[in-house]
Amino acid sequence: MSAPADILLHHRDDRGVHTLTLNHPRAFNVLSEAMLAALRDGIAAVAADPASRVLVIAAEGRAFCAGHDLKEMKARPEQAYYQDLFARCSKLMLSIRALDVPVVARVQGLATAAGCQLVAQCDLAVAADHATFGVNGIDVGLFCATPGVALSRNLLPKQAMEMLMTGDFIDAQQARERGLVNRVVPAGELEAELEGLVNKLLAKPREALALGKQLFYRQLETGMDAAYQLAGHTMACNMAHPVAQEGVQAFIDKRAPTWRT
Repeated sequence: MSAPADILLHHRDDRGVHTLTLNHPRAFNVLSEAMLAALRDGIAAVAADPASRVLVIAAEGRAFCAGHDLKEMKARPEQAYYQDLFARCSKLMLSIRALDVPVVARVQGLATAAGCQLVAQCDLAVAADHATFGVNGIDVGLFCATPGVALSRNLLPKQAMEMLMTGDFIDAQQARERGLVNRVVPAGELEAELEGLVNKLLAKPREALALGKQLFYRQLETGMDAAYQLAGHTMACNMAHPVAQEGVQAFIDKRAPTWRT
């Protein structure tokens, strides 16, 4: 199945909210080579926009993303090719983490394998109540190793391992209870719930969110002593920044800070 020319839609509103929409619903929005390249370029464009505030990753159709394109992979049964493909996908996932702005997944349907990885890699996620999540590569003899990296950083280890080993799917409520998504609402309320969350993020200073996001992920990968050192340094830099100085003064003055007006 040939990929459409507009395989990824990119919209930016006047608030600096970017939306990247996976737009190959007939193929369940698989992460084909074309989709990976389009997402890479889309995320790079968000990173290059100094006025960006939030990135939403969404999808058209019944599926959010069904993972890698297995037909495309089967056509090139070469380990070197697979190594390069998974390296490109991993680089894409890390680029989401590296973005200064919050990244929110809008999950309207099935998210499996690398599609579930994409949800797990986003900073936040809002899901429709009929969405389902799985890392079921094991069903075709392929342990979802790279999706497991992001999944194991969202779920408790045994919960993640059960999904990876059995290929069983979880529903949206289970995904929320286990930490994979933040909010679950009926499909008709998904857009409004997303907008409410985005507006909360827009009400906070971009600089503080950027510092905080960078620190949050760095400290997760370190021991507690190093994590406190990193956190203390980040808070000192944040406190010295004009947005925090203004916020604290506004609190003292009992008024709204200027960055909220």
